[in-house]
Amino acid sequence: MSIEDPTAAFRVEARELLDQVEQALLDLTHRLDDPALIDSVFRGLHTLKGSGAMFGFDALAAFTHHIESAFDRVRKGRARATLELVATALAARDHMRALVEGDAVPQDGAAILVRLAAAVDAPRTEPAAPPRSAGREAATSGWRLSFRLPRAALAHGTNALALLDELRALGDCTLVARRDMIPPLDQLAERDCLIAWDAELRGAVPRAAIDDVFLFVLDDMELSVTPLASAEAPTTATEVTPVLEAAREHERSAADQPAPDTSGERRARVAQGELVRVPAARLDTLMDRVGELVIAQSRLSQLAGDRHDLLLRSVAEEIERLAGELRDTMMVLRMVPVASLFGRFRRLVHDLARETGKAIALETAGESTEIDKSVGERLFDPLVHIVRNACDHGLEPPDERIAFGKGATGTIRLAAHQAGGAAVITISDDGRGVSRARVRAKAEASGLVAPGEVLSDAALLALIFHPGFSTAAAVTNLSGRGVGMDVVKREIERLRGTIELVSTEGAGTSITLRIPLTLAIIDGLLVRVGTACYVIPLAAVEECLELSAEEDRRSLGRSLITLRDRLVPFLRLRELFASDAPPDAFQKIVVVATGREPVGLVVDQIVGSHQTVVKALSPFHRGIGSFSGATILGDGGVALILDVAQLVALGQQIEAAMEQAA
Repeated sequence: MSIEDPTAAFRVEARELLDQVEQALLDLTHRLDDPALIDSVFRGLHTLKGSGAMFGFDALAAFTHHIESAFDRVRKGRARATLELVATALAARDHMRALVEGDAVPQDGAAILVRLAAAVDAPRTEPAAPPRSAGREAATSGWRLSFRLPRAALAHGTNALALLDELRALGDCTLVARRDMIPPLDQLAERDCLIAWDAELRGAVPRAAIDDVFLFVLDDMELSVTPLASAEAPTTATEVTPVLEAAREHERSAADQPAPDTSGERRARVAQGELVRVPAARLDTLMDRVGELVIAQSRLSQLAGDRHDLLLRSVAEEIERLAGELRDTMMVLRMVPVASLFGRFRRLVHDLARETGKAIALETAGESTEIDKSVGERLFDPLVHIVRNACDHGLEPPDERIAFGKGATGTIRLAAHQAGGAAVITISDDGRGVSRARVRAKAEASGLVAPGEVLSDAALLALIFHPGFSTAAAVTNLSGRGVGMDVVKREIERLRGTIELVSTEGAGTSITLRIPLTLAIIDGLLVRVGTACYVIPLAAVEECLELSAEEDRRSLGRSLITLRDRLVPFLRLRELFASDAPPDAFQKIVVVATGREPVGLVVDQIVGSHQTVVKALSPFHRGIGSFSGATILGDGGVALILDVAQLVALGQQIEAAMEQAA
């Protein structure tokens, strides 16, 4: 984003604040009496209100003020945090997000405020916790303060003058600045806050009001607050925070030391590095440029290989090394931890638990596993389908779980780990599992399976992914329309991934997704079929072997070879792609993984490994299910990237059609 677009910068900051508030609210559902979480929610709302008013989002600031006031009452012990208050605050968070994006409905906000008033003013079943620092809340003749803001307060955006104005607004206030820590001008760092203040605040001011002034810097600042009457008595001890005592000790120990070199401190801070916010579109553009560079480098390497120029080869090898390092760096920049993906399901599971009336807990593991950001974006919708089905179909109501000897709370578990060039994501639950009898009855009623037909357990469970298939007894807002799992399977295959379902009746269900870490640049195996070249994703390749003429003759009519005492079916790509070129004398078989069983692809030649820059197919060719994309070769030619899962499915359809015709 550019500096000329401040509202766009605010929207990005607001989204982050709202996400932080949402996570704190979800944590609060488990620890309603946690003051740290209540303060976290309040601080997020307070910051959002102030920033919204600053950038002209007046409706957002006005609405947020009501939610902030409710949590301020909870902070001060005047109201109690309840599940209904948290649920209302989550709905308010969604409305605030809509206000930020500019598509809010005013009636929604009014309804939320009505719910908020009822939640905050609800009758209390237990006495409220006493306000913080209750012993010092009583009205006094005033307070004596000594405080110093954090050194980096100005660099972090704190307005020191505004804090002093807030302090003076509390009552009759006298402020005196202390400048003992300000170094000579040539050593002064312009962004350091080095002034301290002594103040006398007269009037009936609650102690908590002073804390509220310094709310966002209280943890890092030096602050001493003493009742004015007590401060005048020499026998009364002065209240000193541990931070202040440590700071004073540091000042005493540093008194005999030379003045600090603040310019060196600035250099150290710069050396530590700062985070820079970069729009995702720029990363995508940079990735495209890196892809073009990889293609150009491949062409240069091919030209250098065709000529006997040692200098040209040396330059080509250097360019290849630099292009490889740049590609690897770019891939790292695009990688994000799945924690950002898993975190979005906390709210979903919370809402589904309220909607279904079930007690549901969400567990996550392997959140540090990284995937390409584009993969994560496309993976979210399939995961939503799976989690919703697990909550609606998989988990039982609490009374049913107790009757079966389980705990009343069902568990949804999201786990991830990296295996080679793929990320493995598992979604499991401890619910009722998949009923084979109901699946088979539904399949027979739909005409998918003939009565009495023998099916393996894997084939029976695979029927769940058939379009329109559902075993739900009734249609609900969550599921039951037969839409979802077929979409999941199709989207996972578009990501060049695989999906596997395992279920034990009465114990639960586990769905495992194996997804490539990235979709932009992949390692591929370049093969030739006839006169055309194709790329097979290397992650799907298990091994390569030669198909001898004798084995070729023996396999005619059955398309099977024996591989280590195991029959492996194979597809002849020449026949599938209707190639007219004469076949090679010695053909090759590339054995690929397609889930449970390997399948062989017969090709004319294995050219070798290839760094494949994936290019999207045109809308005209996108409907061809056998290919997932295309790439440009070093000689400028185009090679199609095989979609292994779709290719095997097409071969099975052709084989089934031939058997029916026979």
